[in-house]
Amino acid sequence: MPAMVIPLSLLGLVPFIVFAGGAVGRDLADHLLFALIDYAALVLAFSGGVHWGLALSPDAARPSMRLGGGVLPLMVGWVALVLGQLVAPWVALAILIAGYLATVLTEHRAARRSLVPLRYVWVRWGFSLVAVVMMAMVLILRGLGQTIVF
Repeated sequence: MPAMVIPLSLLGLVPFIVFAGGAVGRDLADHLLFALIDYAALVLAFSGGVHWGLALSPDAARPSMRLGGGVLPLMVGWVALVLGQLVAPWVALAILIAGYLATVLTEHRAARRSLVPLRYVWVRWGFSLVAVVMMAMVLILRGLGQTIVF
């Protein structure tokens, strides 16, 4: 795994932390809530792209299933974006949390069958846990009507 994976993954978590903190603040909270939802959906879609790329490898095991699995996070992110606008932002957060957990658990199972590198899965677990904690914090605190002033 390239040495840049960890620093870039940490950098990718910065918007989760900034948007989540702002979404439970006072100023611009609603705008930052939607920024969090938008970013989380984009990152979820990006995680599916990894599997799309692995499915295109000439020696890919079960490429059709992997292509489908690569599209699924994109579709979950899209549904979250639409329902966040049409129903309520908390619906989007709940869907995204479920999507992140389902994706990392699926990747964990795939790593046990050597379909994805084990080191990749450890990075994904760390990234996904931070992302899920940030989204869950927003979901819970906003659900309780709480704000945090920085």
